[in-house]
Amino acid sequence: MTLTTLRADRLGALDAEFLLIDDGVGHMHLAGACVFEGPAPSFDELAALLEAKFHEIPRYRQRVRTVPLELGRPVWADDPHFDLSYHLRDTALPAPGDDAAFRRLMGRLMSQPLDRNRPLWEAWRVEGLEDDRWAMVFKVHHCMVDGIAGVGLLAALLDVSPDRTVGSPSPWEPAPEPGVAAKVLGAWQGAVEDARRHVGNAVSAVRHPVRAAAVTLETLRGGGRIAAELGATAPLTIDGSIGPHRVWAHSSVDLDDVRRIREAFGVTVNDVVLSALTAGYAALLRHHGDVVDEAVLRSLVPVSTRRADGEGVADNRVSLMLIDLPVAVADPLERLGAVRSEMASLKASHMVEAGEVVTAVGELAPPMIVGPISRWVTRVMHRLPQRSVSTVTTNVPGPQFPLYCLGRQMLAALPYVPITHGVRVGTAALSYNGRIAFGVTGDAGTVPDVAILVETAAREVAALRRCADDVLG
Repeated sequence: MTLTTLRADRLGALDAEFLLIDDGVGHMHLAGACVFEGPAPSFDELAALLEAKFHEIPRYRQRVRTVPLELGRPVWADDPHFDLSYHLRDTALPAPGDDAAFRRLMGRLMSQPLDRNRPLWEAWRVEGLEDDRWAMVFKVHHCMVDGIAGVGLLAALLDVSPDRTVGSPSPWEPAPEPGVAAKVLGAWQGAVEDARRHVGNAVSAVRHPVRAAAVTLETLRGGGRIAAELGATAPLTIDGSIGPHRVWAHSSVDLDDVRRIREAFGVTVNDVVLSALTAGYAALLRHHGDVVDEAVLRSLVPVSTRRADGEGVADNRVSLMLIDLPVAVADPLERLGAVRSEMASLKASHMVEAGEVVTAVGELAPPMIVGPISRWVTRVMHRLPQRSVSTVTTNVPGPQFPLYCLGRQMLAALPYVPITHGVRVGTAALSYNGRIAFGVTGDAGTVPDVAILVETAAREVAALRRCADDVLG
């Protein structure tokens, strides 16, 4: 392996951070539960499908290898002992295979960490779902993909037509893992390239001082908004320490209903999703005895910064926004208006651009400093969880046409989002083929009743649809 190849296979700064903060309690894996019409294909058929697709997703045969003394960020290297049978697994639900059993299974699967010595993913074939259905559960570490990249990888494994012929696997020989000297030299060379790129950006800015000054002022304003939003909030029952075990629940709504609401009230699809989830959080807080009228529920909202040059690349390209969800607002239309106003303000604040700058600076930070600090902060948060952010809410657009696995149509795509110390509940929305699925993750020891959240969110969309019909006729 050449130094150029090694440099290209370094983890990005954000990818490496997701790996660092995964301490065996705050599991940092994403997941998707894909439900199909039956009957299920055989294990061997699924294995053959994956084998034929690995040339399109080479990261799934690579594992993370560290650089000695943290002289550079970890690198991806081919697993010389790659064994598909370890990653592709089989299970079945007991009769009658209802949704409650499927939720419990997801909670158990998501409570187990991924093996750091192997490629960081698993795929579970689940048989025995009621109504003659089966499922595939894809579980992937966040250091490999973000939500947008994860949807792209799913699309690579599925087909747009029920008619398919499984191709033959492409020949593959694992490249030898670079030695210690190559890892260190490759890391340093990569760091030099990172610095050179940022210097080049600075030189370009000098050539266009007026534009550069405007961008700098916007970024500073966005950074100030982030700093202002990071103040500690009053404790809520969904804040605090977490354990290693998870619960999960889901619901779904018709995308046409959301579009109807968008048309009637001049909002975005994301505004409707956030408003519905806000209603769900308010219901969950009330159920736990929190005083909702006084609550400040701050959510981190990941924002994709993936551009055309990053399409098809499996990594993390995200920034963030921080929004105080209006849980104290009881009326659905007023709540939707509050979300719309807050989102418009956040977009104008350039918070996303400031987050990108923070990530860029992180690319230059020495790993031998970042690593120990991240691990120390994680240990501290075991005992003193952060109280700046209460939850995470993410909305990922998926394909609006049916997908198939070996001729079986995918009926639903259900998202799972990780939680970490201080954040006991996280929510995700994923659209697919005319539906939006809400998925909620909770810490099993402290918030086992997260189903309240997504069930309320679905009812909120229905209420807003009725209001939209009244307006549009």
